[in-house]
Amino acid sequence: MNSMRIEDKLAVNKYAIDKEVHINVNNEICQLCKHHNCVYACPAGCYNLSQGHIVFSYEGCLECGGCHIACTENAIELTFPRAGLGISYEYG
Repeated sequence: MNSMRIEDKLAVNKYAIDKEVHINVNNEICQLCKHHNCVYACPAGCYNLSQGHIVFSYEGCLECGGCHIACTENAIELTFPRAGLGISYEYG
């Protein structure tokens, strides 16, 4: 049985970071949100709550779409990185 922690599994992925942001967060809508589901839905921890504001860092995004699905306020606009960029899953 493989007992790797999620952090260890994420560390084997490779990222070719796109300079163009593929996820846009509408902070005006986020400020009205009471639940901040995106913070809890993101397995990579790309969303953080800081002084009532969502801080998002797209560089480590797994492109799973969980944040977009979890956001009940429709504050997250999701596209995908350009071809050849973004995450490349590695299995070891």
